[in-house]
Amino acid sequence: MVSPFRLFRPGSLLKTLATTSLVFLPAMPALSDSYGAGIENSQWYLSESVFECSLVHEVPGYGRAVLSQRAGESLRFYLESEFGLMKPGRGHLVVEAPPWRPGVAPSPIGAVQVSGEVRSVNLGNREASLIAQGLSRGLQPTVTRAAMYGSRPVRVQISNINFSGPYSGYRACVTNLLPVNYDQIQRSRIPFASASTSLSQADRQLLDNIVMYVMADATVERIFVDGHSDRIGSRIDNRALSEERANAVAEYLKSRGIAENMLTVRAHGDQYPVSRRPADNRRTTIRLQRQGERPELLQANGMGAEFSG
Repeated sequence: MVSPFRLFRPGSLLKTLATTSLVFLPAMPALSDSYGAGIENSQWYLSESVFECSLVHEVPGYGRAVLSQRAGESLRFYLESEFGLMKPGRGHLVVEAPPWRPGVAPSPIGAVQVSGEVRSVNLGNREASLIAQGLSRGLQPTVTRAAMYGSRPVRVQISNINFSGPYSGYRACVTNLLPVNYDQIQRSRIPFASASTSLSQADRQLLDNIVMYVMADATVERIFVDGHSDRIGSRIDNRALSEERANAVAEYLKSRGIAENMLTVRAHGDQYPVSRRPADNRRTTIRLQRQGERPELLQANGMGAEFSG
């Protein structure tokens, strides 16, 4: 009968345990706390229009980095990630040399706020400009923050490889941006002095910007122009004055090339005050409507102070 037990010499037992550990111990994956594109896969992609210019860079394993400037706004930089690798809180941003340029000291840019959103890092013009400058000098901006899981910090490195060509295209794109974007002029207001229907130079500049935008954006299908007055004087006179103010704006828009059939011109007199201050109520409002946007109610109502623009 063969015994189910085997006798091991001490040396043989140790050797067997060591071998068993190598065979049956599960292999642990190599966890990386650094993310960035290498020489072989670093690419920048330019997206350009008169509405926005963007440079997009894929960061393998993390997400993407974007330098972007909308019409009427300044340069911004943001990191996007679906994985939530960085813990929300205060991180650090530096511009440093890539590994093949030893001896170049990193330049700290400052603290950055990391959120738990998909767009985890969202930076304004100062930081975005320093990032762009660093990339154009052959350096790589790096954001460092504690990991959501694990003890080692997460480093997201933005590669400068293949940046210069798309960046030249980006700079050319920026020079052709419109002066304003849709959010800035979707609702606009022209103020008037008491009893006046005259447009100032600043008013004309605002209207010129609206015209430039509407001419470029084919999705804008209607422009509502609504005249208002204060409550000083008779209602009949105020109604007529608000009509003159609305027509003054509408005629200027038409003189600059806006088709008459795009305009809806209305006069409300003193019916919809927005403030107790008379100066705030002497106004004409302009509201743009794009295709697919739900039109606002056109009838008067008790909450109608802003329904018309």
